[in-house]
Amino acid sequence: MESSGGRAEAPGRGPRVLVVGGGIAGLGAAQRLCSHPAFRRLRVLEATSRAGGRICSERSFGGVVELGAHWIHGPSQGNPVFQLAARYQLLEEKDLSEENQLIETGGHVGLPSVSYTSSGVSVSHELVVEMAGLFYGLIDQTREFLHLPDAPVPSVGEYLKREISQHAAGWTEDEETRKLKLAILNSFFNVECCVSGTHSMDLVALAPFGEYTVLPGLDCTFPGGYQGLTNRIMASLPEDVVVFNKPVKTIHWNGSFREASSPGETCPVLVECEDGGCFPAHHVIVTVPLGFLKERLDTFFEPPLPTQKAEAIRKIGFGTNNKIFLEFEEPFWEPDCQFIQVVWEDTSPLQDGASELQHVWFKKLIGFLVLPSFESAHVLCGFIAGLESEFMETLSDEEVLLSLTQVLRRVTGNAELPAPRSVLRSRWHSAPYTRGSYSYVAVGSSGDDVDLLAQPLPVDRAEAQVLFAGEATHRAFYSTTHGALLSGWREADRLIALWDTQAQLPEPRL
Repeated sequence: MESSGGRAEAPGRGPRVLVVGGGIAGLGAAQRLCSHPAFRRLRVLEATSRAGGRICSERSFGGVVELGAHWIHGPSQGNPVFQLAARYQLLEEKDLSEENQLIETGGHVGLPSVSYTSSGVSVSHELVVEMAGLFYGLIDQTREFLHLPDAPVPSVGEYLKREISQHAAGWTEDEETRKLKLAILNSFFNVECCVSGTHSMDLVALAPFGEYTVLPGLDCTFPGGYQGLTNRIMASLPEDVVVFNKPVKTIHWNGSFREASSPGETCPVLVECEDGGCFPAHHVIVTVPLGFLKERLDTFFEPPLPTQKAEAIRKIGFGTNNKIFLEFEEPFWEPDCQFIQVVWEDTSPLQDGASELQHVWFKKLIGFLVLPSFESAHVLCGFIAGLESEFMETLSDEEVLLSLTQVLRRVTGNAELPAPRSVLRSRWHSAPYTRGSYSYVAVGSSGDDVDLLAQPLPVDRAEAQVLFAGEATHRAFYSTTHGALLSGWREADRLIALWDTQAQLPEPRL
């Protein structure tokens, strides 16, 4: 760290600022601060050996796959990730088109190209369209409870199930078709668990559900990998700003810590790292994932966080959504196929399918996204959320490959289907500095908790010693990369405004 004596707020010196976490929130904050002349003494402490956090692109199968963030959700004028990606020329022409930016998806996932049942029968497209219409119509209705004084039930799941049972009572088809309709709906529940990053929609609070804001635009991907974006932000930072393999152990705040190399300078915060290194700072922006905060709540802050903030961290939801990539020599799907839906017969959102995880974990799988072909490989990407997803992380690659080969043979009705050549998967729950995928507003919490989490410390003073950013701190865009980026900018702007105000104050008279 630079060092020289004198008052911390002397013009041209600027405060010491540390950013904890090198994901898009931390990098966004650092980039913003670096563009201001006062913030020359800045470090980003990243626990792992790479930047990007939950944006994680990997070269595999002869191409790039996304282990973390996959899409830009709502790529349009109001989305800063889209704006940056466009500026850095990381997107394809069609994704930049005015037409694509105006498409309203309602935040819903596109319909499957083909749907297979677990007994190897193709489901009629009409039936899937009918059930999707019912399900997404009800999801849209759940957003309307935001402005009503009382939600009829605590969770999104309970509301959906109540409405579906009323609809089902009026179905006039034979028993087999009625059961199939419920099984298709169950598959859509599992999709929604992936979207919300939760084990069950029964855990997602109904009243605040409508606060999540869907931006217009047809979701798009990065042809060269999402990490191209964080790499470009990294490249714009001065050299040595980001320190890798530097996990933080404890943030000591509201104190008075001396910097050995700057006699006479004291800082209110001291960041203590796992390797024993200590960094005094005037301001620390904490951008670590909520899952990590939940796990380290009792030891990460000294003194402990105010009760209300600690409670908010406990109450906001944070779940797991993982991907399983399967590589095939030859595709068994049609050339224009984009998504293969798997419908597990004898499942229903109206009944609990309680049984041991090791026998049924794969039933939570929603199906497979067909990735654009690589030179010599054809890749399917399965999505799975919740406790089943966390259980999947404990299995070996061989066990996952075997289970999913059996699933694919079963649903396609082709017992001779060649096994995939290889498997690659994410393990976000096991990742020690992440502990899951992203946040949701859980039953018992509200948007107010998200705002509480975003409040700097100390609460009663304007000095902002410890600031908070990350997707879980954005009330309208939680769970997204654009929410994370905006939160990083928000905290950088808070410090810039604080500094600009202080810089205008007269020097104290001796």
